[in-house]
Amino acid sequence: MHVMNSPVPRQLNLLWLQSGGCGGCSLSLLGAESPDLLTMLQAAGIHLLSHPSLSEAGGAGLHQLLQAIIDGDMRLDLLCLEGAVIQGPDGSGLFHRMAGSERPMRDWICELAQRAEHVIAVGSCAAYGGMTSGGGNPSEACGLQYDGNKIGGLLTQDFRGRSGLPVINIAGCPVHPNWVLETLLQIAEEELTANELDDLNRPRSYADHLVHHGCPRNEFYEYKASAEKPSDLGCLMENMGCLGTQAHADCNTRLWNGEGSCLRGGYACINCTSPGFEEPGHSFTRTPKIAGIPIGLPTDMPKAWFVALASLSKAATPARLRNNAHADHIRVAPGNKVKDK
Repeated sequence: MHVMNSPVPRQLNLLWLQSGGCGGCSLSLLGAESPDLLTMLQAAGIHLLSHPSLSEAGGAGLHQLLQAIIDGDMRLDLLCLEGAVIQGPDGSGLFHRMAGSERPMRDWICELAQRAEHVIAVGSCAAYGGMTSGGGNPSEACGLQYDGNKIGGLLTQDFRGRSGLPVINIAGCPVHPNWVLETLLQIAEEELTANELDDLNRPRSYADHLVHHGCPRNEFYEYKASAEKPSDLGCLMENMGCLGTQAHADCNTRLWNGEGSCLRGGYACINCTSPGFEEPGHSFTRTPKIAGIPIGLPTDMPKAWFVALASLSKAATPARLRNNAHADHIRVAPGNKVKDK
């Protein structure tokens, strides 16, 4: 977690809205530790105007708050949206109206975004459409500024918050709580610039890493000692659908609750921080191959190199790894080096 270097000059107003999604990013955020969510907001000088799960006020009181922001009577520094924007049916947005209002939620979001200093998409649904946009997308779900991997969701390609930044996409399904808190803290300290966002407008504090970094199965990966069924200890990339070598996130070095990640739980990485992850065109637990070569190679590794390295690695695989890769527990422990006498 980023540490503040100087006092925050002013209080920032944060409004959190939920649209088409499961609420999982809020649930993840409530699990933030060291510091917890409320402690961090207080330390950063961020005032939470409203959050669906944390605020008592709702109904007419919420409508009055939103209208005050739209009318310019209330300053909005941080607008966070969780969940995809629902545009259906037929572009009307009427599939999702704000409770107690006849107006489509997407119209409220659009007007509030024009008033916000920073607009933040929390989770892959809000960023790119995510799971909500899968399965033929009958609800016409999209992200705030992206529709899948194409720029131009609810907001235009040229949209900028009053800070001059595009929508900040804290992508993930769900997001790690510290990705959100760290981004808010960077904004509070006026340290989040365009240079701190990658080419999909994700904060580079986590998106400059790969899930592969720190993976507990890296020794198996190096020797291409691959798992063949879900309970195996071996590398999940070659056969079991793992995309950790392509996924931009620090899940295995910044763990959930201090100890968890998908791979540490035995699940292949599905690259949930990227647009389109929800429909890979094949099972999440299967690695498609062309001429025996997995399509899930590291993005910066030529296929010819992989073939050469894989052949050499498999030939040099220690018996310990070869045995353990196809087991659900360690069968052969590392031996002690015996010195020559």
